[in-house]
Amino acid sequence: MEPVPILPDNDASLSDSGSADSGSAGSNPSDAKPSLVRGLGLLDSVLLLVSGIIGSSIFLTAKDIAGPLPQPVLFLLVWLLGALISLCACFAFAELGSMFPASGGQYIYLREAYGDLIAFLYGWMLFSVANGGTIAALSVASAAYAGQVFPIVSQDHVVATVRLPWMALLEGHLVWSPASIMLTRAHLFGLILIAILTWVNVAGLRWGTLLQNISTWTKFTAMSAFVVLGFAIGNGHWSNFRPHGVGLTMGLGPGQLISTLGVGLIAVFWAYDGWVYITWVAGEVKEPRRNVPLAMVLGVVAVGVIYIAMNLTYMYALPLKEIAAHEAIVYTAAASLFSPQAAVWLSLMIAVSCFSAAATCTLSGARVYLAMAQDGVFFKRMAVIHPKWRTPAFSLIGQGIWAAALTLSGRYDQLYTYVIYGMVLSYTLTVIGMFLLRWKRPEIPRPYRCTGYPWLPAIYVLIGTAWTLNTIITRPTQAFWGTAIVVIGVPGYLYWKRSNRKAAALE
Repeated sequence: MEPVPILPDNDASLSDSGSADSGSAGSNPSDAKPSLVRGLGLLDSVLLLVSGIIGSSIFLTAKDIAGPLPQPVLFLLVWLLGALISLCACFAFAELGSMFPASGGQYIYLREAYGDLIAFLYGWMLFSVANGGTIAALSVASAAYAGQVFPIVSQDHVVATVRLPWMALLEGHLVWSPASIMLTRAHLFGLILIAILTWVNVAGLRWGTLLQNISTWTKFTAMSAFVVLGFAIGNGHWSNFRPHGVGLTMGLGPGQLISTLGVGLIAVFWAYDGWVYITWVAGEVKEPRRNVPLAMVLGVVAVGVIYIAMNLTYMYALPLKEIAAHEAIVYTAAASLFSPQAAVWLSLMIAVSCFSAAATCTLSGARVYLAMAQDGVFFKRMAVIHPKWRTPAFSLIGQGIWAAALTLSGRYDQLYTYVIYGMVLSYTLTVIGMFLLRWKRPEIPRPYRCTGYPWLPAIYVLIGTAWTLNTIITRPTQAFWGTAIVVIGVPGYLYWKRSNRKAAALE
């Protein structure tokens, strides 16, 4: 695979990988292939990243952290550690983003470091489960939380029950087991949301960005009101910040304490996941060599501040023992700070947050499939950029259809748990890829060079590797099926490569 050309750092001359802004010298401009539009400024990029990270996890994960870490300082420290560890990866991704400022982001980084197969398997994992499943889950979740306030879209209303064969692992044997799938009004409304998000993004980057920005600012406003009013007029207690006899080490030795912090970090890592989205749309960012790295750093810092503020509010409302006992902590905290009636209306905040994250996922994910198709390793139609709207229209439509199919399957949550470890593995491989490219491609301009190199990215590699190995050992079934989902893509890769070679031979 030929390396991505390094283009001048000029918005007018930067074009998307695999498409040109103009024809060759002397060609008719009307014959030029349409290209993506660089319409995302720095603020748009930061909002995209922050919106992609903040979905529903901040409203649900406090229990999983307060359980193993019932000590106020440690409870807050693990959120800070999550931001710092994510930044270690962001610094490496930022260098790669400054080297390859084209749509596809991490897919391109993996391709340049390891070749097309590894990059394809990453893109296949995104399309088949990770991205499609995320859009499905967030859309249905948005509908379900809205149903808490508007019963017409409640998930309590079952529309139909369908029994389908489903593969399951029983006592070590693979068997077909009938599964009942209940379609609720929340599922149907989720399908409508997927259709709306797909259409808006097909109609132009400006409209997709506008929808994302409005929903993100709405989410920020609601979360800010919750934090400010919680401390200003809420019925909280400052005594909840005291340790109440729980020492800083919780009576554990150094090794046990590190292990316990690691357990807490599992939930924190997923709460911070999503910062990679901005790399996927790098081909539409203005001054990408500057703004992509800057957006990653500013975005993760902003998310860290928001997360710590939200958790401080939870702690002001409830002692950690209470936080550890409630799944949807935001409801319990709001009921304690204000009233049970106020807690119900917080469902709308979560619904908007999920919708905003789904909007970001929809906008950014399609750019990865565009890059794959332009490389000849995915559906050929997805390589087409719409001549009028200048968007990857067919990639967006294909993504929307598959997300809708996963929604109807009712298995998107289960499938996503299978590939979670694969996502962290892909981040780790990408950071290692930065080291490889420093050796393999030293001539490529690097307007931004990784902060703290080599120590900070090395720390992330060690943590990511240890976490992945721990998942394989402690959750072998999930790791097995996650690997199987990825490996299933190999025949597709061979088919598309062969078809691409035949097409090239005929030209």
